[in-house]
Amino acid sequence: MLDVKSKIKNKITKLDDFNKDEIEYVINEEISKASLLTYIDKDKKEEIKNDILDEIIGYGKIEKFINDSDVSEIMINGINDIFIEKHGQIIQTNIHLTYAEIDNIIEKIASEVNKMISIARPILDARLKDGSRVNIVGKPVALNGPIVTIRKFSKELLSASDLINNGTITSEVGEFLKYIVKNKYNIFISGGTGSGKTTLLNIMSNFIGEDERVITIEDSAELKINHIKNLVSLETRDGNINGDNKISIRDLLITSLRMRPDRIIVGEVRGSETFDMLQAMNTGHEGSLSTGHANSSRDMLTRLESMVIMAYDLPLEAIKRQIASAIDIIIHISRNSEGNRKIVEISQISGYEDGHYVMNEIYKYDYNKNEIIKMGGLIAK
Repeated sequence: MLDVKSKIKNKITKLDDFNKDEIEYVINEEISKASLLTYIDKDKKEEIKNDILDEIIGYGKIEKFINDSDVSEIMINGINDIFIEKHGQIIQTNIHLTYAEIDNIIEKIASEVNKMISIARPILDARLKDGSRVNIVGKPVALNGPIVTIRKFSKELLSASDLINNGTITSEVGEFLKYIVKNKYNIFISGGTGSGKTTLLNIMSNFIGEDERVITIEDSAELKINHIKNLVSLETRDGNINGDNKISIRDLLITSLRMRPDRIIVGEVRGSETFDMLQAMNTGHEGSLSTGHANSSRDMLTRLESMVIMAYDLPLEAIKRQIASAIDIIIHISRNSEGNRKIVEISQISGYEDGHYVMNEIYKYDYNKNEIIKMGGLIAK
C-alpha cells in the first residue's frame, strides 16, 4: 500500500490546481488503477484516500485528533510519544511519526502563518486556521525530537449558559459577571495553564455593549467577539532571524491608546506590558480586561508586581498603589484533576492601606459543599 500512496502523492504534487476536489479525483482514479493490479477492498481504498488527504491538505496522522471535538490538546514529544487530552484526561496514543512527518507538520503550520522556525530560531508560536494555539520547539533546544503542542478551542462560541450547565459558574455568578462588565469594572482573570482563562475572557467580552469601540491585543488572535462592529483586533509579530521588526504586546498597547478605545482587552500579560496595561486602566479606559498565570488572586497581584518591577526601576509601594487603583475585580479560575473547570474566587480590590491590598471577597468556592458561595456584596466604585 505504501507504493500506491507514494505514487499518488508524487502525481498530486505535480498538479497546477491544488484544490481538494481535484486531489480527490486524482486519488480515486489512481486507486482504481492500482486495484486492477492488486485487489484493494472498499475500506482499504477509503483508508488510503483519507491518509493522503490528511497528509496533503491536513496535518497527517494527527489530523483525526484535530477534527475530534472531544480532544482539547495534542502533544507531540518526538516521533514515538504522541499524547492527547480528552475529557480532561491525558492519554498516550498508539500513533508513531517519522521525523519527515513531523517536519512536514511543522513546515505546514509555519507557512500558514508566514513564520519560520530554524536552528537559529527554534521556538515558534502560531495558530491553526481553526484558531487552535500552537507552540513548536525544534532542534537544538528540544533534546528528544521536535515538540509540537496544539491547544484546541471549541469551534462553537461558548456562552455563560454553557458555563452554568457544565458547573463552572452558577446562574447568580453569571449575572454578576455580566453586571461588572456592563458597568465597566476593570477585570483581571487569573488561573493556571489550561484552566479556561481565555474561554472565560471571551464569554465576558461578549457582555460588552455593541456601541463601544473595543481593541483586542493578543499574541495569537483567539478571541471571538462577533457582536461589536467597532472592533480592532491586533496581534503581535515575531522579529526576523536577527530579532528585528518584532512587534510586542507592549508596542501594541502603547499604540492602542492613540486609537480612541473605549475598552482594551489584552489576551495575557506576562512582561513589561503589564505596566502599560495598568496605566491604561488608570487613565480613563474603564472596563478593560486581561488575564495572567497565577495560583490564586493574591498570587496574581504578587506576579503583577514582579512583572512591573523587573521591567521598571520603580518603588514597590508605587507599583502596589498603581495595581490597587487600576484593577477592580480579580477572578480566579481553576481546573481540578478530573479536568473540570471552576471559578474559585471573585474578589474586589477595594483599596490599599498600610502596605496591603484591601480585598473584598465576593464569591469563594467551598470545596466541602462543592459549590461557590457568596461572601459579601460589591462595593460601589
